[in-house]
Amino acid sequence: MSTLIPERPAPEKTGSPPGGPQGPATRSLLLRRLSVMSPLARRLSALAALAVVLVPFAAVLWGSGAWPGELGVDVSGPLDDLSQWIVDNRDTSPIFLYFLLHISNTSVDAVDGVYSVLDGLGWPGVTAAAVLLAWCAGGASRAGLKVAAVALGAFAGCGLLGMWDPAMLTLALMTVAVAVSVVVGFALGLAAGLSRPVDRALRPVLDTMQVLPAFAYLLPFVLVFGTGSPAALLATVIYAAPPMARLTALGLRDADPSVLEASASLGASSRQQLLKARLPLARKELLLGLNQTIMMALSMVVIASVIGAGGLGDEVYSALSTVDVGAALAAGIPIVLIAVWLDRTTEAAGERIGAPPTADGPRLLRGGPAWAVAAVGTVLAFAVGKVAGATQWPAGWTVDISGSVNSFQEWTVDNVHAGVPVLGGTEVWASNFTVWILNPLRDVLQGAPWWSLLLLVAALALLVGNWRNALGATAALAATGVLGVWGNTLDTLSQVLAALALTLLLGVAVGILAARVGWVERVLRPVLDVLQTLPQFVYLIPVVALFGVGRAAAITAAVAYALPAVVRITTQGLKKTDPAALEAARSLGATGAQQLRQVQLPLARPALLLAVNQGVVLVLAVVIVGGLVGGGALGYDVVFGLSRGDLGVGLVAGAAIVCLGLVLDRVTQPTVRETDH
Repeated sequence: MSTLIPERPAPEKTGSPPGGPQGPATRSLLLRRLSVMSPLARRLSALAALAVVLVPFAAVLWGSGAWPGELGVDVSGPLDDLSQWIVDNRDTSPIFLYFLLHISNTSVDAVDGVYSVLDGLGWPGVTAAAVLLAWCAGGASRAGLKVAAVALGAFAGCGLLGMWDPAMLTLALMTVAVAVSVVVGFALGLAAGLSRPVDRALRPVLDTMQVLPAFAYLLPFVLVFGTGSPAALLATVIYAAPPMARLTALGLRDADPSVLEASASLGASSRQQLLKARLPLARKELLLGLNQTIMMALSMVVIASVIGAGGLGDEVYSALSTVDVGAALAAGIPIVLIAVWLDRTTEAAGERIGAPPTADGPRLLRGGPAWAVAAVGTVLAFAVGKVAGATQWPAGWTVDISGSVNSFQEWTVDNVHAGVPVLGGTEVWASNFTVWILNPLRDVLQGAPWWSLLLLVAALALLVGNWRNALGATAALAATGVLGVWGNTLDTLSQVLAALALTLLLGVAVGILAARVGWVERVLRPVLDVLQTLPQFVYLIPVVALFGVGRAAAITAAVAYALPAVVRITTQGLKKTDPAALEAARSLGATGAQQLRQVQLPLARPALLLAVNQGVVLVLAVVIVGGLVGGGALGYDVVFGLSRGDLGVGLVAGAAIVCLGLVLDRVTQPTVRETDH
């Protein structure tokens, strides 16, 4: 651009430009030079000029220490007053009697209704229904048989581990929660995908829904709805709906423009374009959103058990409270099995949408009659079970694995925790990681002047966005100081940054490998399902046994929990690369590395940014749970607030975590420029 604008000849040394040093010629030259500066350079220049003015002022007025106390606001008192008002008026206020009570009753009725159906079918009927429905979803082919085998193995595993009844209660709760989450998430994603202003408005809402730790919003729900299914259901919906919304919006925005132009040229209305073009083109993202919603909903069952949700989560929580890893794993495995069954069944059904019917398999299991066959098979299995009196899973058909698991854990700790030749063991790794990485990072953040961190966040946000982006990030970080938790926020930030760096390095590398090597993706798929579906608490006991109590254990659990989502989204984004672009690169002689670096990664940029976003969210979630195992900082405050019923401490720490999540989102997620259309 600068080559198109001729430069003014340099003035003679003996004189000044026409009009003097501040004449019209000089001003014209300055305006020309400013006009060729990039918008980013202009914004950073303005920020630098602002810093020159504000930094000396801040240094003189507040020094160079932590957030000044006079800039803080005490919100704990009003929150405690609100908590007391809820307790005093829960049984008399109209808003409770005529609105919230109906929500509570509807939630209980929905969960109880689904559970009654499952309990009435008994284990023969439920297993038959799952197998037949999976077969119908996969089609009358070899693929359908594989999906049916997964369903059979999942429900047989729940029974063999002695967890049939808790599994049915969990399945009832998750069925309702996932249904509501998908409806809410799809509606939000549809609005965001079709409207840029709505997308910008929803981003902080979705961030808040997903970043606010469950422990923080469980307390208000318990105060309003009491313990039980309603609070657990609403908490699960808040946590599980955002992935569906984000991926729906991503799929709609990334629809092939040529297809949309072709449909418009044929006279298709906006509604027809949505139903016939955008949604079919976004099928992969919709399926991935459904997958992530299922995984996140099931990951909430343990946390929901804290407030009386029951089911498998209650079994896991009870086992972990007695440090019984074997019993916790015996209850955690059925959660994974249920997730795998739902994942495979919904994916198989989605892949058949719009696909031509297959000619293989029994004729009766093709098309519409297949669902009737599934219904008849379920009824027959239910009738046989009733006649045989075998509706409850037989007690003699169970296997106790807790003893073997506990023995293996003890052996692993004895041989890996310490004393390993050369390597030293996990205890040494945790100590070195804490001393050489976590402590210096925390000390640098806490020792830096507060205003310098605000300027750094503003500059980073400007690099990827605009002034609105920078102001939002700066205000979010400043809010943690106003709330009086500046030091704890920076401590948590150091843990999140370390965990996020490890997660992205490992996740992107593994995602690239899985996208380019088919068998790697197939092998990793069940592993990722297990890692992502295991409840967050289940990770804590093994990592504490291996790494000891402290921040290293919390970070290890966070990396293990966040890694699957990053790997999945990275793999999906790279595999979706336009084949024509790859073929063009090959025809020009590009090597595999060049194709990856110059074609696939740039084209997969939206998916990679989404992977970063999900990495931030999931790392934050588990780092906070890590407050139970010595992570400290905001995580400890949130857990303390829930355990003591202290709404002030818990919600203030939760709000600070939301602000921290918003900061990380704004400095990693580019915003749409004003010139974009």
